[in-house]
Amino acid sequence: MAKTSSEQKGCTILNSMVDNIYRPEIPDIVDLVVNSCSERGCFDHLEAAVIPSREALVEIIDLLKDILFPGYFGDQTVDRNTLPYHLGNEITELFGKLSEQITNSIIHECNRCDEECTECIDRGREETLRFLRKIPDIRSMLASDIIATYEGDPAAKSHDEIIFSYPGIFAMTIYRSAHELHKQGISIIPRIMTEYAHSVVGIDIHPGAKIGKGFFIDHGTGVVIGETCEIGDNVRVYQGVTLGSLSFPKDESGKLIRDQKRHPTIEDDVIIYSNATILGGDTVIGARTVIGGNVWITKSVPPDTKVIIEEPRLIFKEKKEHK
Repeated sequence: MAKTSSEQKGCTILNSMVDNIYRPEIPDIVDLVVNSCSERGCFDHLEAAVIPSREALVEIIDLLKDILFPGYFGDQTVDRNTLPYHLGNEITELFGKLSEQITNSIIHECNRCDEECTECIDRGREETLRFLRKIPDIRSMLASDIIATYEGDPAAKSHDEIIFSYPGIFAMTIYRSAHELHKQGISIIPRIMTEYAHSVVGIDIHPGAKIGKGFFIDHGTGVVIGETCEIGDNVRVYQGVTLGSLSFPKDESGKLIRDQKRHPTIEDDVIIYSNATILGGDTVIGARTVIGGNVWITKSVPPDTKVIIEEPRLIFKEKKEHK
């Protein structure tokens, strides 16, 4: 039952009176939070160089999707005649937005390493142009992923359906773009991009991983592909697959040793079924091998091999009737 205007007015007055009791506590809380920013062990980014914006990068991803797949996203009325104007506007906008974020990344990295930043803006523009020139190659790789998905999934009714709705293609669209930025040595941005994809579709691909053409992620939820993983052409993986590190080597002082190969190599035409786990930088899965579901592998497997878990023994019990 709706409240009358007089009842609503009474509630507003009561809420205001209650607020007046508690609001005086807020300044003390503000002081506590401000003081905590001066304590060691807590993180802030005050009085430092700007860093790339996650919100801006999500906008950039949307722009990239429209450029990589013209007519699918954004303005769907584009045709062959208007394509140069459409892409001209989109790429110009992308250049402005992406160069700003790349410049921020370069400036941040210079400050983090206590280096003097003298040409960061020029470098940001140059690296952006370098990336934009790679768009045709990225489109070609994504086309191979879409074809592999269509040929490998009988549930797929068209290439359009795959582009619009498949989580694996969404993740690969972002990964293939982020990977090129990673190869250019751009910090922070590639990881923000792939972690955004991870948060949306549950597929975690590090931008440093090397993945060949025709990669098909079926279903996709829970797939993890580590930084130093190397994957050949025409590989198919299913949901829950982990291509991870066997251990984290440390130096004499106990700190993690970085920049070593920690994740497996998957050769051409391999199929890895759901929830399989393959670990270790020295682990190589040979070409045309099939890895069954729920398998745990920490050693290399030769080409043309099938690895499966022995079929479990099932117990069937009669259901007792309730009297």
